[in-house]
Parts: sequence; C-alpha cells; structure tokens
Amino acid sequence: MKIIVLCMSIFCLTSSIFAQDLFKERIRKLSSNKTSIYVEKGIFHNGGVKLQSTLKSVRQSYNPKQGFERIVIDFSTNQIPKVYGHISSDDRKLYLDIFETTIAKDLKTVASTRYIEKINFFPIESNHLSIDMKLNGKVTADIFFLENPGRLVIDLKK
Repeated sequence: MKIIVLCMSIFCLTSSIFAQDLFKERIRKLSSNKTSIYVEKGIFHNGGVKLQSTLKSVRQSYNPKQGFERIVIDFSTNQIPKVYGHISSDDRKLYLDIFETTIAKDLKTVASTRYIEKINFFPIESNHLSIDMKLNGKVTADIFFLENPGRLVIDLKK
C-alpha cells in the first residue's frame, strides 16, 4: 500500500513539475479597438457571453510600412463568441479556445504566413473549437476584436 501511495505521489509531483504554470502569466481582457500594446506571453479573454457562432474564415495581410502581419478571424455573428487564449512566444505558440462555435463547411483559411508556420483546428465538442497556431519564431502580438461583423484580430511582429 505504501508503495502505491509513493508511486502516486511521485507521478503527481512529476507531472506538476513539467506542467506549464499559467498562474505566473498575466491575464488581459481584450479591447474592442487596437491598443498597439504588443505582448510576448500571457493569457487573454474577451469576457464575452455565450453566443452561438460559426467560424467563417481566417485571413492574413502584411503591412511592411508598419511592420506587422494581421490575422483576422471572421465569425458569422455581429459580436465574437466567448474566447480564451494563451500566447507563448518562447514556445512559439498561440492557442485559442472559442466557445459555442462551429467551423463553416467552406472555411477559408491561410496555410502559412510570414509569422505563422501552421494553423490547426480542433473541434473539441459540437460547439467548442480550439485553434493552435505554431509561430515561425519569437513574435509579439496585439490582440483585439471588432464588431459588426464579429472579428478577432491578431497583429504579429518580431
């Protein structure tokens, strides 16, 4: 019995040692306009209410004059659904959890961009979507949303 308790304790401690400590991350509430505050790590959310929506497209543009790449995620509703996310420039990842949202059958998306190596979509449940963006390198992001129609905007720069 003591061996089982010891093994369970070691297993729990080992997994917590290698787990990501999100308590050290700063949590930001997204704004409805561009802030020009670029962050390289942290948790963000829109504080939105649950709203049934569909992810219609993911668009990209690059502005060499201002030096940032813009990723726009378009939704079928006038507001964006409830969004939680995490950016870790050191890990070269940007994660999004989007609630009460499905993927459009004719989803238009970008494969790779100037600062994004790959975008993966994971429909977790019938109404919950996770997006994993693998970044090309260490970047910073200004993330905000726009309404009418609902769009999540991610400006990336090195």
